[in-house]
Amino acid sequence: MAASKQMRSNVGAGYVLHIFTASGVVAGMVALQAVIDGRLRDAMIWLLICQIVDGLDGPLARKIDIHINAPLIDGHILDLVVDYMTCVAVPVAFLARSGLLHRRSESIIATLILITSALWYARTDQETEDAWFNGFPSSWNLVVPTFLIVGATPTTVAVASIALIITQLTNFKIPHLVRVKEFQKTRIVLAILYLADLTYLSWNYKEDVSPAINIQMAYLLIFPAVIFILSIRRTWFYQKLENK
Repeated sequence: MAASKQMRSNVGAGYVLHIFTASGVVAGMVALQAVIDGRLRDAMIWLLICQIVDGLDGPLARKIDIHINAPLIDGHILDLVVDYMTCVAVPVAFLARSGLLHRRSESIIATLILITSALWYARTDQETEDAWFNGFPSSWNLVVPTFLIVGATPTTVAVASIALIITQLTNFKIPHLVRVKEFQKTRIVLAILYLADLTYLSWNYKEDVSPAINIQMAYLLIFPAVIFILSIRRTWFYQKLENK
């Protein structure tokens, strides 16, 4: 009897978690409306809420064996649907609305992001066996607000965006922030600090004030730089070992 109750409890929890994951599209829609209205600070905050939902549902799903207890919904597909909206579609609208790009390149770069991100989400080799992403995992919801907060120039935004676009269709390795074992604890701490920093700077962002680079803004660039170094190490160092 106790086992039966526990099973029903897990089934209920599984479908509740699916609803929680799906709620990300609601937060994404609110973020999109904020972008349309020109309320960029509000849009950044809602995108961060989307990131929190995305960060919580995966570990919870694994903890309750959601694929066993709520099998009528494919959590992986649901996650991809929500992620494409919140990590790609809304940030691209943000990119266009915020004036971060020159008008002559805006449509081209936005189109490339939408297409390459769709292709990346459809890749059958998104992750390696040791949980490294193949190519940039379409985290535009973090990249675009960072451009705005640090006051990146249109040329810098264009160059950085094109570089990330190119990597999406390559096997350039980028670590999953939680699941990759190498430097795991250190990387998780740095990631938490990064998200806390981004949240603080988003909350205090003022559109009519020119950004002045400080330590907090610098950390928004330092953390991605650390990830980039780890990615280079994993991509080329390991490849050389495999080729020997």
